[in-house]
Amino acid sequence: MTTIAVTGHMDLTEDSVPLVRAELDKILAGYEPAGLVGVSCIARGSDSLFAEAVLAVGGRLVVVVPSRDYREAKVKPDHAATFDRLRDAAQEVVVMPYATASREAYEAANAVLLERADRLVAVWDGQPPTGKGGGTADVVYEAREAGLPVDVVWPDGASRRA
Repeated sequence: MTTIAVTGHMDLTEDSVPLVRAELDKILAGYEPAGLVGVSCIARGSDSLFAEAVLAVGGRLVVVVPSRDYREAKVKPDHAATFDRLRDAAQEVVVMPYATASREAYEAANAVLLERADRLVAVWDGQPPTGKGGGTADVVYEAREAGLPVDVVWPDGASRRA
């Protein structure tokens, strides 16, 4: 059994999506589907792309939701159907014990990702942390400090919305 968690940018450009998805597909192709578990918060962008890739290869999905109000408070209408579909497809849904989405809730959700993972896939442009906490760079740094292997995905041509 191999458990792979994901962290990544939410603001990928439309042209970046197929590039990132192709790289995720390559990484996941190296694992036996019956023994593959993907762990994701299924946010817009990288998290959802990874979750879709895990399901596409026949792996199992674990969803970590940062707070009880996350779906209503943070999931935008244009991502709601994807969020709901992925949550419904998950083998397990872990809802963090926070009433409202906050930095603390996001950091706790990220800690669960790292605790469950054998490795981390990071859809990351390599920029340092912003200082807000809970972002992609923060999760990469925490994983590396914990000795967790990190696969950085940032294909040529990938970019973030301005």
